[in-house]
Amino acid sequence: VEGAMKPENQKDKKGGCNPSVPSDQNQETRETQKTPLAADSAEEAKAKPAQKKMVKAKRGPRKKTQERTPNRKVTDYYPVRRSSRKSKSELETEERRKIDELITSGKEEGMKVDYIDGKGRGVIATKHFNRGEFVVEYHGDLIEITDAKKREAVYAQDPSTGCYMYYFQYLSKTYCVDATKETNRLGRLINHSKCGNCQTKLHDIDGVPHLILIASRDIKAGEELLYDYGDRSKASIEAHPWLKH
Repeated sequence: VEGAMKPENQKDKKGGCNPSVPSDQNQETRETQKTPLAADSAEEAKAKPAQKKMVKAKRGPRKKTQERTPNRKVTDYYPVRRSSRKSKSELETEERRKIDELITSGKEEGMKVDYIDGKGRGVIATKHFNRGEFVVEYHGDLIEITDAKKREAVYAQDPSTGCYMYYFQYLSKTYCVDATKETNRLGRLINHSKCGNCQTKLHDIDGVPHLILIASRDIKAGEELLYDYGDRSKASIEAHPWLKH
Protein backbone atom coordinates (compact mmCIF):
# COMPACT_ATOMS: atom_id res chain seq x y z
CA VAL A 1 0.00 0.00 0.00
CA GLU A 2 2.75 2.45 0.87
CA GLY A 3 4.48 1.73 -2.34
CA ALA A 4 1.32 2.32 -4.26
CA MET A 5 0.61 5.66 -2.54
CA LYS A 6 4.00 7.15 -3.01
CA PRO A 7 3.77 7.44 -6.76
CA GLU A 8 0.48 9.32 -6.39
CA ASN A 9 2.04 11.74 -3.94
CA GLN A 10 4.95 12.23 -6.23
CA LYS A 11 2.59 12.89 -9.11
CA ASP A 12 0.80 15.51 -7.08
CA LYS A 13 4.01 17.25 -6.23
CA LYS A 14 5.22 17.21 -9.81
CA GLY A 15 1.94 18.43 -11.24
CA GLY A 16 1.60 21.13 -8.58
CA CYS A 17 -2.11 20.45 -8.26
CA ASN A 18 -4.11 20.72 -5.13
CA PRO A 19 -5.29 17.21 -4.29
CA SER A 20 -8.47 18.54 -2.76
CA VAL A 21 -9.46 20.50 -5.93
CA PRO A 22 -9.83 18.80 -9.31
CA SER A 23 -7.82 20.14 -12.28
CA ASP A 24 -10.93 21.26 -14.14
CA GLN A 25 -12.03 23.25 -11.11
CA ASN A 26 -8.60 24.90 -10.89
CA GLN A 27 -8.90 26.03 -14.47
CA GLU A 28 -12.34 27.50 -13.87
CA THR A 29 -11.03 29.28 -10.77
CA ARG A 30 -8.24 30.85 -12.78
CA GLU A 31 -10.69 32.02 -15.42
CA THR A 32 -12.99 33.47 -12.82
CA GLN A 33 -10.07 35.34 -11.30
CA LYS A 34 -9.09 36.77 -14.66
CA THR A 35 -12.62 37.79 -15.66
CA PRO A 36 -13.16 40.28 -12.82
CA LEU A 37 -9.91 42.02 -13.77
CA ALA A 38 -11.09 42.47 -17.33
CA ALA A 39 -14.46 43.76 -16.12
CA ASP A 40 -12.78 46.20 -13.75
CA SER A 41 -10.63 47.61 -16.55
CA ALA A 42 -13.72 47.91 -18.78
CA GLU A 43 -15.60 49.69 -16.03
CA GLU A 44 -12.68 52.08 -15.48
CA ALA A 45 -12.54 52.80 -19.20
CA LYS A 46 -16.26 53.48 -19.20
CA ALA A 47 -15.99 55.57 -16.03
CA LYS A 48 -13.59 58.10 -17.58
CA PRO A 49 -15.90 59.14 -20.41
CA ALA A 50 -18.73 59.20 -17.94
CA GLN A 51 -16.83 61.72 -15.85
CA LYS A 52 -16.28 63.90 -18.90
CA LYS A 53 -19.95 63.76 -19.71
CA MET A 54 -20.77 64.79 -16.17
CA VAL A 55 -18.50 67.84 -16.49
CA LYS A 56 -20.19 68.81 -19.73
CA ALA A 57 -23.56 68.32 -18.16
CA LYS A 58 -22.58 70.72 -15.38
CA ARG A 59 -21.36 73.40 -17.79
CA GLY A 60 -24.48 73.14 -19.91
CA PRO A 61 -26.87 74.75 -17.45
CA ARG A 62 -24.43 77.62 -16.86
CA LYS A 63 -24.55 78.54 -20.52
CA LYS A 64 -28.31 78.33 -20.51
CA THR A 65 -28.56 80.54 -17.44
CA GLN A 66 -26.31 83.11 -19.08
CA GLU A 67 -28.49 83.10 -22.17
CA ARG A 68 -31.65 83.41 -20.13
CA THR A 69 -30.40 86.47 -18.22
CA PRO A 70 -29.45 89.14 -20.80
CA ASN A 71 -27.88 92.47 -19.84
CA ARG A 72 -30.37 94.73 -18.10
CA LYS A 73 -30.74 98.46 -18.58
CA VAL A 74 -31.39 100.98 -15.85
CA THR A 75 -34.71 101.73 -17.51
CA ASP A 76 -35.79 98.12 -16.89
CA TYR A 77 -35.85 98.86 -13.18
CA TYR A 78 -36.63 102.58 -13.11
CA PRO A 79 -39.19 104.38 -15.31
CA VAL A 80 -37.95 106.99 -17.77
CA ARG A 81 -38.65 110.53 -16.56
CA ARG A 82 -38.08 113.61 -18.64
CA SER A 83 -36.02 116.33 -16.99
CA SER A 84 -37.94 119.47 -16.13
CA ARG A 85 -34.82 121.58 -16.69
CA LYS A 86 -34.68 123.48 -19.95
CA SER A 87 -31.63 123.41 -22.18
CA LYS A 88 -29.57 126.48 -22.97
CA SER A 89 -30.96 126.70 -26.50
CA GLU A 90 -34.54 126.51 -25.21
CA LEU A 91 -33.89 129.32 -22.72
CA GLU A 92 -32.28 131.46 -25.42
CA THR A 93 -35.24 130.86 -27.75
CA GLU A 94 -37.72 131.88 -25.05
CA GLU A 95 -35.71 135.01 -24.21
CA ARG A 96 -35.54 135.95 -27.88
CA ARG A 97 -39.31 135.58 -28.29
CA LYS A 98 -39.85 137.72 -25.21
CA ILE A 99 -37.64 140.50 -26.61
CA ASP A 100 -39.43 140.27 -29.97
CA GLU A 101 -42.77 140.80 -28.23
CA LEU A 102 -41.49 143.75 -26.17
CA ILE A 103 -39.99 145.46 -29.23
CA THR A 104 -43.03 144.84 -31.42
CA SER A 105 -45.52 145.97 -28.78
CA GLY A 106 -43.39 148.92 -27.63
CA LYS A 107 -43.76 148.01 -23.93
CA GLU A 108 -41.26 149.76 -21.66
CA GLU A 109 -41.54 148.58 -18.07
CA GLY A 110 -39.45 148.99 -14.93
CA MET A 111 -38.24 152.58 -15.54
CA LYS A 112 -39.34 156.20 -15.27
CA VAL A 113 -38.17 159.66 -16.35
CA ASP A 114 -36.61 161.92 -13.72
CA TYR A 115 -34.68 165.19 -13.64
CA ILE A 116 -31.03 164.83 -12.62
CA ASP A 117 -28.78 167.72 -11.52
CA GLY A 118 -26.34 168.78 -14.20
CA LYS A 119 -27.88 166.48 -16.80
CA GLY A 120 -31.52 167.36 -17.15
CA ARG A 121 -33.77 164.45 -17.96
CA GLY A 122 -32.68 160.93 -17.25
CA VAL A 123 -34.14 157.45 -16.77
CA ILE A 124 -34.32 155.74 -13.38
CA ALA A 125 -34.88 152.01 -12.83
CA THR A 126 -38.02 151.21 -10.83
CA LYS A 127 -37.30 147.46 -10.59
CA HIS A 128 -34.36 145.10 -10.37
CA PHE A 129 -32.71 144.12 -13.66
CA ASN A 130 -30.52 141.05 -13.82
CA ARG A 131 -27.27 141.04 -15.74
CA GLY A 132 -27.92 140.39 -19.45
CA GLU A 133 -31.63 141.21 -19.16
CA PHE A 134 -33.37 143.30 -21.80
CA VAL A 135 -33.97 146.86 -20.55
CA VAL A 136 -35.31 148.97 -23.42
CA GLU A 137 -35.04 149.57 -27.16
CA TYR A 138 -33.27 152.61 -28.51
CA HIS A 139 -36.22 153.40 -30.72
CA GLY A 140 -36.15 155.81 -33.67
CA ASP A 141 -36.02 156.03 -37.45
CA LEU A 142 -33.79 153.36 -39.01
CA ILE A 143 -31.99 155.03 -41.93
CA GLU A 144 -28.87 154.47 -44.00
CA ILE A 145 -25.72 156.53 -43.58
CA THR A 146 -26.32 158.81 -46.58
CA ASP A 147 -29.67 159.96 -45.22
CA ALA A 148 -28.25 160.20 -41.72
CA LYS A 149 -25.53 162.62 -42.77
CA LYS A 150 -28.11 164.87 -44.43
CA ARG A 151 -30.22 164.96 -41.27
CA GLU A 152 -27.20 165.56 -39.11
CA ALA A 153 -26.29 168.62 -41.18
CA VAL A 154 -29.78 170.02 -40.65
CA TYR A 155 -29.70 169.35 -36.89
CA ALA A 156 -26.33 171.10 -36.59
CA GLN A 157 -27.98 174.43 -37.60
CA ASP A 158 -30.02 174.41 -34.37
CA PRO A 159 -27.81 174.38 -31.23
CA SER A 160 -30.77 173.41 -29.04
CA THR A 161 -31.16 170.11 -30.85
CA GLY A 162 -29.67 167.33 -28.82
CA CYS A 163 -27.54 164.38 -30.02
CA TYR A 164 -29.83 161.43 -30.58
CA MET A 165 -28.29 159.74 -33.63
CA TYR A 166 -26.70 156.34 -33.12
CA TYR A 167 -24.56 154.84 -35.90
CA PHE A 168 -23.82 151.13 -36.17
CA GLN A 169 -22.88 148.45 -38.70
CA TYR A 170 -25.08 145.52 -39.65
CA LEU A 171 -24.15 142.95 -42.31
CA SER A 172 -21.21 145.08 -43.53
CA LYS A 173 -23.46 148.09 -43.97
CA THR A 174 -23.67 151.29 -41.87
CA TYR A 175 -27.04 152.28 -40.45
CA CYS A 176 -28.28 154.95 -38.08
CA VAL A 177 -31.12 155.08 -35.56
CA ASP A 178 -32.32 158.68 -35.48
CA ALA A 179 -34.18 159.29 -32.22
CA THR A 180 -34.07 163.09 -32.44
CA LYS A 181 -37.82 163.41 -32.81
CA GLU A 182 -39.53 163.87 -29.43
CA THR A 183 -41.60 160.81 -28.47
CA ASN A 184 -42.71 159.03 -25.33
CA ARG A 185 -40.04 156.32 -25.78
CA LEU A 186 -37.52 156.22 -22.92
CA GLY A 187 -34.48 154.72 -24.65
CA ARG A 188 -33.54 158.05 -26.24
CA LEU A 189 -33.39 159.73 -22.81
CA ILE A 190 -30.83 157.44 -21.18
CA ASN A 191 -27.68 159.45 -20.42
CA HIS A 192 -24.03 158.71 -21.18
CA SER A 193 -21.39 157.26 -18.86
CA LYS A 194 -18.11 155.52 -19.63
CA CYS A 195 -18.86 153.19 -16.69
CA GLY A 196 -22.56 152.66 -17.36
CA ASN A 197 -24.76 149.81 -16.18
CA CYS A 198 -26.18 149.15 -19.68
CA GLN A 199 -24.71 148.29 -23.05
CA THR A 200 -26.02 148.33 -26.60
CA LYS A 201 -26.74 145.21 -28.61
CA LEU A 202 -28.20 144.46 -32.04
CA HIS A 203 -31.35 142.36 -32.24
CA ASP A 204 -32.84 141.49 -35.62
CA ILE A 205 -36.49 140.64 -36.30
CA ASP A 206 -37.15 139.20 -39.74
CA GLY A 207 -33.88 140.64 -41.02
CA VAL A 208 -34.49 144.15 -39.64
CA PRO A 209 -31.91 145.29 -37.03
CA HIS A 210 -33.07 146.84 -33.77
CA LEU A 211 -30.78 148.63 -31.33
CA ILE A 212 -31.51 147.54 -27.75
CA LEU A 213 -30.02 148.13 -24.32
CA ILE A 214 -29.32 145.25 -21.94
CA ALA A 215 -28.05 145.29 -18.36
CA SER A 216 -24.25 144.94 -18.23
CA ARG A 217 -24.54 144.11 -14.52
CA ASP A 218 -27.25 143.71 -11.91
CA ILE A 219 -29.17 146.98 -11.59
CA LYS A 220 -31.03 147.86 -8.41
CA ALA A 221 -34.25 149.81 -8.28
CA GLY A 222 -33.54 153.56 -7.91
CA GLU A 223 -30.33 153.53 -10.02
CA GLU A 224 -29.99 155.77 -13.04
CA LEU A 225 -29.73 153.86 -16.31
CA LEU A 226 -26.53 154.79 -18.18
CA TYR A 227 -24.52 153.52 -21.14
CA ASP A 228 -21.42 154.52 -23.09
CA TYR A 229 -22.24 156.47 -26.25
CA GLY A 230 -18.87 155.43 -27.66
CA ASP A 231 -18.13 158.79 -29.28
CA ARG A 232 -14.47 159.73 -28.71
CA SER A 233 -14.00 162.28 -31.51
CA LYS A 234 -12.36 165.57 -30.63
CA ALA A 235 -15.18 167.63 -32.12
CA SER A 236 -17.83 165.74 -30.18
CA ILE A 237 -15.94 166.10 -26.89
CA GLU A 238 -15.50 169.87 -27.48
CA ALA A 239 -19.23 170.20 -28.20
CA HIS A 240 -20.25 167.85 -25.39
CA PRO A 241 -17.68 167.80 -22.57
CA TRP A 242 -19.76 165.31 -20.59
CA LEU A 243 -18.63 162.58 -23.05
CA LYS A 244 -15.34 162.46 -21.12
CA HIS A 245 -17.09 161.01 -18.06
